[in-house]
Amino acid sequence: MRGPLLPTPQPWVAALALGLAEALPRLHGTPADPLVGELIAALTAALARGELELDLRGPRPVEVSEGAWPDGHRRALAASPLCGDPDGPLALEDDRLQWRRWQRQRQAVIGALIARAGAPEPDAVGEATGPAQPDPAAPSDAEPGPAEPGAPRSLDGRQRQAVAAVLRHGLVLLEGGPGTGKTSTVAAMIAAHRASQPDARVHLAAPTGKAAGRLRAATGGTLPCTTLHRLLESRGDRFGRHRGRPLDIDLLVVDEVSMVDLALMGALLEALPSTCRLVLVGDPAQLPPIAPGAVLEDLQRPEHRHRLGDAAITLTTTYRNAGAIAAVAAALRQGLGAAPGPQDPDPIAAIRPLLQGLKSTDNLQWRPCSPRTLPPELLERLRRHQNELARLAGGCRPGSEQGCRALLAERDRLLVMAPQRQGRWGLEAIHRTLLGDRRDGDLQDLPPGTPVLCRRNLPELDLANGDVGVLVGGPGPSARLLFGDGEGEPLWIHPGQLGGAAEPALGLTVHKAQGSEAEEVIVLLPSGAARDGRLLYTALTRARQRALLLSAGEDGRAAEGEP
Repeated sequence: MRGPLLPTPQPWVAALALGLAEALPRLHGTPADPLVGELIAALTAALARGELELDLRGPRPVEVSEGAWPDGHRRALAASPLCGDPDGPLALEDDRLQWRRWQRQRQAVIGALIARAGAPEPDAVGEATGPAQPDPAAPSDAEPGPAEPGAPRSLDGRQRQAVAAVLRHGLVLLEGGPGTGKTSTVAAMIAAHRASQPDARVHLAAPTGKAAGRLRAATGGTLPCTTLHRLLESRGDRFGRHRGRPLDIDLLVVDEVSMVDLALMGALLEALPSTCRLVLVGDPAQLPPIAPGAVLEDLQRPEHRHRLGDAAITLTTTYRNAGAIAAVAAALRQGLGAAPGPQDPDPIAAIRPLLQGLKSTDNLQWRPCSPRTLPPELLERLRRHQNELARLAGGCRPGSEQGCRALLAERDRLLVMAPQRQGRWGLEAIHRTLLGDRRDGDLQDLPPGTPVLCRRNLPELDLANGDVGVLVGGPGPSARLLFGDGEGEPLWIHPGQLGGAAEPALGLTVHKAQGSEAEEVIVLLPSGAARDGRLLYTALTRARQRALLLSAGEDGRAAEGEP
């Protein structure tokens, strides 16, 4: 019997695992143990997926032998110097095997977050520390009590608990799915904090430019809002803000924290003064970060939630009804549980009854398609989008505020997502079909109106990894890229300034689209896609109005024998 179905590792992963299994015993002066070598291979494959541990109580990884799993592997670890504290590169903690380097960093970051959640000294927030914290066991629809300073009276019980928490704790963790009122709660938390500290310096941040733009617009655009990398003054592999040069902030709100990895959270904590209150906002059902260490997911562990106490609030009441999209997203979220993992069931199978019951008037539609070619419905919709972008690009130029806003609004009208770049339903196939050979040439030779993705943080250009601009003018030297959120001053960049840090973006991977929203989304779910319900949940919840799910095969999987 084989282990759970996981994405096929890339060749470099197997080569790295083989090298580590050989080198680590030699460097530590101990004979190689085949069972420990299997665990090193499995832990290496997990790291390539962004995971920092291997659960010896969970399903057997494909890299380890069936007969010895897991008791034989536990005994091998107990006898191996590679798992000895403090110098062994492996660490076993409550049946969770980890690389010791990341275990120590993880313990430090999670410990610092929990310690920060403790109530600060009274003089850290002045005399107005707010009323006593509501009982965390109180129901979410409890009758509201007296309003906090600056807070609207329409908040429900858990939202009011969050407002009280920001006046009592150095850290507040605010979680909830789409439409549960996270943004309005954050606004009330900021208002209450400013009522108690009128001169407080408040800053908003998010992992990506798109997420930061959404947060800025949702909170009225009056507060400074940047990406985390810009806030920390990213300089390649280091940051200009750190313990020796801390941030000058009294309250920091970080949205979309599910995208924040261990290293970035560690850098943020290094740069935050001890008196700064930190509000982390996110949805743990969304995809984890690409880089190792899903901090929000780690905070879901029961022992960590217990230590956070009433500084952790989960919003459950839905205030924005998104119809069938919301119903399917809720079913996916319920299936994910508190700590989703890569071995989740086939997401299409889990929600098939809901999909089969959809009506033509619902805001979510499902189309099973042949996996052999890109769905015609997708190409037709994308071509219409291309034509409209090209038309609007013709009326957009520096100084033309109305024309630029219309173009950026059309850019945000449609979002196409695929879980992978390669394959018949991958992003490369989409761009090859719609752009031909021009997709591999200079950006300035692309058709006017083509969306372009910035793939790196470029602070010197005021661009962040994940920002999407639109090509205006050209083809040729007259081409310019327009970036912006449609609200503030647009940003004009010459395509040559981006070098190799940009690519066409008629579609995005789900990871790159995280933090974005669009009026309409089209989600491609090809055969062989990773069985992770978080991917589909994250994709569908990017939609503001309607969504189309295109899955390969009759039931979301290719037919038997289908290539």
